[in-house]
Amino acid sequence: MTATFTRRSAAGLLFGTALAPALPLRAQERYLDVRPGGQFRPIVIAVTHFGGDPDAGRALSDIITNNFSRSVFLQPIDPKSFVDRTPNPDQPPQMDAWRVLNAQFVVTGRGQRTGDGRLKSEFRLWDVTTGQQVAGQQYVTDPNNSRRVAHIISDAIFTRITGEKGFFDTRVVFIDETGPKERRRKRLAIMDQDGQNVRYLTRGDELVVTPRFSPSSQDVTYMSFSQGDPRVYLLNIETGQREIVGNFPGMTFAPRFSPDGQRIVMSLTQGTSSNLYAMDLRSRNTTRLTDTSAIDTSPSYSPDGSRIVFESDRGGSQQIYVMGGSGGGAQRISFGEGRYSTPVWSPKGDYIAFTKQGRGSFAIGVMKPDGSGERILTEGYHNEGPTWAPNGLYLMFFRDPGGQSGAKIYMMDVFGRGEFPVPTPSFASDPAWGPLLS
Repeated sequence: MTATFTRRSAAGLLFGTALAPALPLRAQERYLDVRPGGQFRPIVIAVTHFGGDPDAGRALSDIITNNFSRSVFLQPIDPKSFVDRTPNPDQPPQMDAWRVLNAQFVVTGRGQRTGDGRLKSEFRLWDVTTGQQVAGQQYVTDPNNSRRVAHIISDAIFTRITGEKGFFDTRVVFIDETGPKERRRKRLAIMDQDGQNVRYLTRGDELVVTPRFSPSSQDVTYMSFSQGDPRVYLLNIETGQREIVGNFPGMTFAPRFSPDGQRIVMSLTQGTSSNLYAMDLRSRNTTRLTDTSAIDTSPSYSPDGSRIVFESDRGGSQQIYVMGGSGGGAQRISFGEGRYSTPVWSPKGDYIAFTKQGRGSFAIGVMKPDGSGERILTEGYHNEGPTWAPNGLYLMFFRDPGGQSGAKIYMMDVFGRGEFPVPTPSFASDPAWGPLLS
């Protein structure tokens, strides 16, 4: 019996129909070991060329293959080694041929236009060991949504194999930087997680910094310096509606959303000190959370909103502290050598990512919420600004090598097993990963 559903989200309307009931994967094979130092082995998967219309089918399979090649956990086979590059998706693949290539799973599919001009895309996921289809779906949508369909298919396969949520059907806001270093033009921009479909959200006639994506909606906050005065804006990505949250002279970092998207937490400067405040976006009421003579900044909520992690120099140097979501006493959790900054709580709640500076280098690392288990994932010159994928398995950050070159955005998994550049039209910084669209 097939199941039919409708998905309505940012990029339009998708109709999907299951092609077959999902069969269970073999219980003894749990492929994704999410423990640091665990027995990790990527899943070898073959994404065949999709049939149907040559251009539409090939575009779908190319995007899916590229997604998997950056996922760390799924390892696509080079299509040049395929014996049957475009198998009939309505028939089981020749499993013996795929076993020779050590494939554990095979993806087949097609993409073609319907009579009314829409794009019909479908995929089937086959378990090579059992020879059984373990997932399959069909989507009908506007052809302009073809990239989204490829990302949705990638997420469905990733989740089916690993048991973890996908992350491919997501977007990232960032600061696009052009021009000479001393006169950089900075525009707010948005792109798909793979660097495609870049769209500019501001014109570049005013300085914009530190965008933050809502975890529950398509809203973004960012700082804008118009005529030298810092203002915090709230922007809806879909409608383009923009409103001023408030004028906060001396703000050091743009606000971050609460998990439900109804509040923001921010740092306001008064004299030589900075303290943390929370604002209810509906009433605009502001509550003070810290009251010290130190610099408390860069706050981030835990996934359930019950705690806030932030950086502070109240102990003499930049370190990471955790306190309750309504303020009160704070506990220091960072104790390694160097200075810690830009802490961000994982959507899964298991880690806090941070920037660490010391001995002339900048590192991106993670630690548990109690400060234990600190691990450095990447280290070099001026790595900064980690942001989490909504499934908590990946991070993006930016790296600025200095000199006349500029910042670029990179992506890596939470275990540091792989690091990949994210292509952007020009220099780019301050990425903020948005929620899953589908």
